[in-house]
Amino acid sequence: MGGMKIKITRGAGVAGAVTAGLLALLAAVPAHAADPAGVGPAQDVSLALPAPTGPRPVGTVSLHLVDRTRPDPWVPAEEARQLMVSLWYPAGKGGGRPAPYMTDEEAAALLEGQGVTGVPSRAVSGAATHAVAGARPAGRPGTLPLVVLSPGFTMPRSSLTALAEELASRGYVVAGIDHVHESYGTSLPGGRLARCAACAQQEADPWAFGAKAVAGRQADVSFVLDELLGRHPVWKGARLVDRSRVGMAGHSLGGSSTSWTMLKDGRVRAGVNMDGTFFAPVPAGGLARPFMLMGAGGIHEPGGQDFTWGRDWALMTGWKRWLSVKGGDHVSFTDYPLLAGRTARELEVTRAYVTAFMDRHLRGRGRELLDGPSPAFPEIAFWR
Repeated sequence: MGGMKIKITRGAGVAGAVTAGLLALLAAVPAHAADPAGVGPAQDVSLALPAPTGPRPVGTVSLHLVDRTRPDPWVPAEEARQLMVSLWYPAGKGGGRPAPYMTDEEAAALLEGQGVTGVPSRAVSGAATHAVAGARPAGRPGTLPLVVLSPGFTMPRSSLTALAEELASRGYVVAGIDHVHESYGTSLPGGRLARCAACAQQEADPWAFGAKAVAGRQADVSFVLDELLGRHPVWKGARLVDRSRVGMAGHSLGGSSTSWTMLKDGRVRAGVNMDGTFFAPVPAGGLARPFMLMGAGGIHEPGGQDFTWGRDWALMTGWKRWLSVKGGDHVSFTDYPLLAGRTARELEVTRAYVTAFMDRHLRGRGRELLDGPSPAFPEIAFWR
């Protein structure tokens, strides 16, 4: 949201880009998938995320977390804030079934929300992943950095699965958050599907919505960190996490929320904004921790359509990089280009640079990829 155009409408920005991508699924799925009754098990659907390139097997689990200290910001009648969180992590060796990409109900809601018809929900929910559901976490206690991922508005946490699997294969624990009522549909325990209650508010006043959403997402992330890193963590593998090495990356509204979360929660040491407008400005005191801007070429370059990047860049006083992707668009930093039949190159670029950033600032590894243009990635431009 907001990363493509400052004037935000239902048919522009995220909505327009995602709709175009999902319509291309018609050309990407096998012929038998046009008939939902003809779709067999998940492995029969040809859509597949690229395999992670790191040396570690990857496991995943989903958590339902409930913050009883605050109501839902979009549905005040719900007295507790509910979140769905997927964890990806290095796993022990052994077989197992890959986790579903998303639930069928979530896929149907995504297609419906984007106005896509003729594409069976199984064509999306059945996309092949590489993380084994419920696999045993592996690693030495207190050694694994943690990266929080926050998706774009209307998008589920699954939209960043390829990035999450890549980071986990390289020794990170990754927490992807579904900010309930901010995506077209989030499956909750008991068979309930939470719809996008925030969508109407976004349409009424995008800037007021953006400020409210960023504040809410910061509270969501801080709560998730409390649940994972507190004295009684909700996940059995939490003992593996090094609590002093936490990063965050977000796409669109998730990227906008990353800087604000860092300002409000000192546990987050380093952050990446992938093509998101900064709805909550960096204050005059600045942001002194490492930050990277990574956006679509043209729109998110100096002098581009999104003035908030130049405004906030000037107030980032720590290590920083501003990158743009020539030929990229708003969804280039998510899984959706691949699901739409485009090549895996966009995912390769995003995974390489986000991993290099986290390696540099959470592990102290040089990663010269961030020092300037690379012949391996000619589409990346460095600014300032």
